[in-house]
Amino acid sequence: MAGQQFQYDDSGNTFFYFLTSFVGLIVIPATYYLWPRDQNAEQLRLKTLRRVHGRCLWYRLRLMKSQQSIVPTLKKAALLFGWAVFLFLAYKVSKLDREYQEYNPYEVLNLDAGASVAEIKKQYRVLSLKHHPDKGGDEAVFMKLAKAYSALTNEESRKNWETYGNPDGPRVTSFGIALPAWIVDQKNSMLVLLVYGLAFMVILPVVVGTWWYRSIRYSGDQILINTTQLFMHFMYKTPTMNMKRLVMVLTAAFEFDPRSNKEAIIRPTDNIEVPQLIRELGNINVKKKEPPFCYPYSLKARVLLLTHLARMDVSENIEEDQRFVVKKCPALLQEMINVGCQLTMMATSRGGLRAPRLTSIENCMKLSQMVVQGLQEAKSPLLQLPHFEEEHLRYCISKKYKVRTLQDLVSLKDSDRRNMLRFLGEEKYDEVMAVLGSFPYINMETKLQVLDDEDSNNITAGSIVTVTVTLTRKRMSEMFEKEDNAPLPTTTTTTEEANSEEQGDAKNKTKGWHNKNKGAKKAAKSKKKKLTKKKPVTQQQAKGDKAKQANGNVAGNEVAASKEEEDDLSDKGSESDEAEVNKDSPSERDEESDKQSDTELDEIGGDDEEEWEALQQSIQRRERALLETKSKVTHPVYSLFFPEEKQEWWWLYIADRKEQTLVSMPNHVCTLRDTEEVELKFPAPSKTGNYQYSVILRSDSFMGLDQVKPLKLEVHEAKAMLDNHPQWDIPETEEEEDDPEDSDGIEESEEDEEDND
Repeated sequence: MAGQQFQYDDSGNTFFYFLTSFVGLIVIPATYYLWPRDQNAEQLRLKTLRRVHGRCLWYRLRLMKSQQSIVPTLKKAALLFGWAVFLFLAYKVSKLDREYQEYNPYEVLNLDAGASVAEIKKQYRVLSLKHHPDKGGDEAVFMKLAKAYSALTNEESRKNWETYGNPDGPRVTSFGIALPAWIVDQKNSMLVLLVYGLAFMVILPVVVGTWWYRSIRYSGDQILINTTQLFMHFMYKTPTMNMKRLVMVLTAAFEFDPRSNKEAIIRPTDNIEVPQLIRELGNINVKKKEPPFCYPYSLKARVLLLTHLARMDVSENIEEDQRFVVKKCPALLQEMINVGCQLTMMATSRGGLRAPRLTSIENCMKLSQMVVQGLQEAKSPLLQLPHFEEEHLRYCISKKYKVRTLQDLVSLKDSDRRNMLRFLGEEKYDEVMAVLGSFPYINMETKLQVLDDEDSNNITAGSIVTVTVTLTRKRMSEMFEKEDNAPLPTTTTTTEEANSEEQGDAKNKTKGWHNKNKGAKKAAKSKKKKLTKKKPVTQQQAKGDKAKQANGNVAGNEVAASKEEEDDLSDKGSESDEAEVNKDSPSERDEESDKQSDTELDEIGGDDEEEWEALQQSIQRRERALLETKSKVTHPVYSLFFPEEKQEWWWLYIADRKEQTLVSMPNHVCTLRDTEEVELKFPAPSKTGNYQYSVILRSDSFMGLDQVKPLKLEVHEAKAMLDNHPQWDIPETEEEEDDPEDSDGIEESEEDEEDND
């Protein structure tokens, strides 16, 4: 029986296989993930955005970064070097394959496979004379020739070669370790142990420990856990948080503390520049001693954020710090909204806890818009456009135009718009129109239903209500007035209008198209009245008129004449009905009733099929939503002062504005490119009645584009559970009939047992 043998690679050939595989496992994935994307494609994308976003801060910074950065070049050089090493090792391995070829005696003798014995002897004689050691030949070659000749002529050797691939029979099985032999050499033992100790006892634990220590400090959204706890503390402490307090809490985040985040920097010049900015800003609660608002990092971050909102110029020394603070704010505000939702859910489920008011959560959303656009809360949304300054607003809010919002500017006629913006040149006007045309216009449609219920349109107390909201994004350029002077379609109102309606000022803020709709409704009502006057009089109306006359409500000869005419009409109508009835035979009437019943059944079946198809479609849509991972890259936001590219995202939620509470948790819609369908679920109130809610859509980037749509909810009583269903009501006669059968069966079984005994 053949033995086994383990040995290291003395020649180092097999080590190349291991090294080639190891380098390939590193180089191939690294190339896929780290190879710089096509710079030309990025340059082309920036060129397409230049007409609209050319003045944005993030656009200018992106251009400078792409021109100055050498990181892509270094990445390419490192990856190319790795591929060069990999190809060299692969070439080396390909050259080593010849040492492991299968033994073939025909090749040794330079014969074709299947040659005859005579040919083998003849060829061996010729080669042996040439390579015989006595005649100056190579002894090793001669031994190979002799072995090959023996393998082809000796029966036992030939059998061994055909069976084991070797004329000498089975060899010892050897397993080589693909490591060079010098690794286990006694001379190098200390060096090898030192390398192993450093790699597995020092470097690996340090790397894993550092990664673990950093990861446990952050949440899933890469927000410090300490910051989340800070937000939760102050939102619970201050349920109603105004904008001033909100800015203080936001800038107290630990992301701005150099002790918690190495990206935050405290500069020596802060002691000079920050107090100067405080004097320019005015009252920002500097003397407040409540920690952490009084800490230097919090005060600096607050000052930098307020100067950004006021669009104040800062020195180059702290401009980089200001960009760092501004970039962090949207993610921190999203975390603050999540914390507010968690506190609201805890308050509704447990009770006894103070939930944040709706105004606090909505102020977080407003502050996100303000940070992205670099505007204060009271400023006009028109300042989001390029070339608009404070002194230009007086042209817009004049009595002639009354333009206060972006929607008002879009709804103007082109001639009036050009006349109002005459302070802009032709090029600036075209740029303003291009930017305004790129702004989003969202069409919002809602559908209210109770899923997984027999009657999906009947809302009962305590049921789970699903509001399916379909959002369709369009560009403002599609809403510009065409040649036919079509009005701007409006399906919802802004949040400012909704708040004014609650305060009783809705009459003063109604738009022109609302008045047109009212006039159209009045005209339609007057037309309906005229049509009802011209309708023929029915039998019931004639009887009612007779009764009124009998009571003394109507008198005169004209009334008597009208009575006679109505009686004649009724007599004629009765005669015609009798004639039609006499025409139809009983069999025909039965057929008509059968047809009517069949059509009713078909209608019911069709409704059931439609409901079933709708249910299946909703289930498939949910499954696709769970499996698909949509990209969060939607549309770049036009922001003049935000330092990095921001995508259009939205918040969608349902609220009770009367009670100032959230009905459904805000859904952060991050995948709205063209059309998106969002489901909002909430439990119906426990008491029956009519409820007025609001479906609210808020942008996290634009000011003045929020929408509110009313949602009316009519809650009915839940159906009572049946204790005894009719199918379980078995008559007593059937039970009595079953009893004798059971008794007979028992007697028969007893008799069978006696027979068996």
